[in-house]
Amino acid sequence: MPALVLASTSPYRRELLERLGLAFSTAAPQVDETPRAGESPRDLVMRLAAAKARAVAAHYPDALIIGSDQVALLKNKILGKPGDHAGAVEQLSAASGQRVEFLTGLCLLHAASGRAQADVIPYAVHFRPLTPAQIERYLNREQPFQCAGSFKSEGLGITLFERLEGDDPSALIGLPLIRLVSMLRIEGLELP
Repeated sequence: MPALVLASTSPYRRELLERLGLAFSTAAPQVDETPRAGESPRDLVMRLAAAKARAVAAHYPDALIIGSDQVALLKNKILGKPGDHAGAVEQLSAASGQRVEFLTGLCLLHAASGRAQADVIPYAVHFRPLTPAQIERYLNREQPFQCAGSFKSEGLGITLFERLEGDDPSALIGLPLIRLVSMLRIEGLELP
């Protein structure tokens, strides 16, 4: 089997991929993530997942490269990473009582052949109505300032939700493992 490379420096994606028990390395893709004029969120994550895989393939010409990108949407508007406490308060206040959809683009590129499998995996979070005090307590404990949507669902962020909606909960964290396993099988890697 070719080497497996995760085209990401995200600790969350790395931790997810580790669940599969596969040997892999990580590499930082150098990709401009600026949305194009008129580009839909779905097209954006699909393009960026593939671009990240292709950018890393230049350094790993015989590997299987995993590229992934994610956006969070609230009322069809992209939520970025809040960056700081004030930004997170703003995002969580807006999400209170709302449905936030996450679109995760996934690309598995066989660098030697150029063959790529790509998909967009949706997952949604329905937020509870949140008080300012709940938001402050959550942010003071978890500080999710580098997370789109201002929460960590794998931690205390789960307390912010009424329900989750989707087929693959790992997609919410940024790497849809169920779909990735299917892609890896097509490349000849049987799991478990």
